[in-house]
Order: sequence, then structure tokens, then C-alpha cells
Amino acid sequence: MILGIKKLHELVKEIKLVENLCEREMNSPEGAGFDLRLGEIYELDGPSTGSEQAGFLGVEERDTPKIKLVGAHDSAKPETENFFIFKPGKYYLIKTMEKVNLPTILSGIIFPRTTMFRSGLGLFNGIVQPGYCGELTFGICNLGQSDIKISFGARVVHITFHEVLGAGNEYRGQWQGGRVATEGKETQV
Repeated sequence: MILGIKKLHELVKEIKLVENLCEREMNSPEGAGFDLRLGEIYELDGPSTGSEQAGFLGVEERDTPKIKLVGAHDSAKPETENFFIFKPGKYYLIKTMEKVNLPTILSGIIFPRTTMFRSGLGLFNGIVQPGYCGELTFGICNLGQSDIKISFGARVVHITFHEVLGAGNEYRGQWQGGRVATEGKETQV
């Protein structure tokens, strides 16, 4: 079951389900969830620490490529100076301004806002597991032929919250807290 706005606003107040929501989402959201905003942008930056390969996804160990922060929201700047240009054919990681705090009875599902794919931007996302706390990170690739400029603070994804029936297990992975990449080879939890 998808939770409606009235219930979501109750959970925002009671358990800080989502922190740092913009005024629009607090007062007049659309649909059955919240729009989340662009906060930070990263590029993959070559081989990861201590290895010769660009990344490794093993059964017991993981080592993601190094990343480089290439842009971040700056509330002191006007919108005309507070943006990022997504280049055609380039892959980036983006992080939300908002932070989620999911209890074990809820999970979140992320969808791109339609203006993203209407602009040629492909979003790579997944399910937000019960018990996850932190900002959310997604992959984004400009699949079109044009530069696409997005203001920091612009709404880029929509999250809906779903009830977990039965016993949910709490997320215990290494991305807890909003981490974007590993810092070298790590053993899976």
C-alpha cells in the first residue's frame, strides 16, 4: 500500500520520515509522495584507492570507483549561478538535499520526475530499504544530444513510501548515512 500525503506529513512530524523538505512539499505536494531536490553531483574519477581496476563488486568485498564532487547546492548563490550542466553521454552520481529516516515498516521507491526523461536524462535508482537513514544517491546519464542545465534545489525525483507487511529487516549496508562511494576495498556487512 502506498502511503498518502496526510499520513506522510504525520510521519514527517512524528519521526522525521524526511528531513529538509522544501516549503512546496510541506504545504502543497503533488501525488502520493514527495519530490526530492538536487543537492550534490559527483563524477566517477578513475581507479579506486589501492587497486588497479576501476571497481570491484565481489561476493564478500566491494570497491567502487573513486568519485569527485563536481557541484553542490550553495544557498548563498542566486539560481542564475547555482546550477550544473549535464553533458551528453556523461554519467554522474547525484545526491538529494533531503534525508530519509525509514522505520522497519516502510520502504521507499524512487521515480524520476517526467521532465528528467523528457530532457534525455536517464535515472538509475532502486528501492530504499527499511531502516535506511541518510541522503539518497542515484546515477544519472545524459542520453540526449543537448547540454541540460539543472538548478541546485530543483526537484528531480519523486519518492513514494510503501508499507512492509510482516517482519521487515533493517538495512545494515555500508551506504547508511548517505555515503556515495567506498574508500577502497570493503567487506560486505
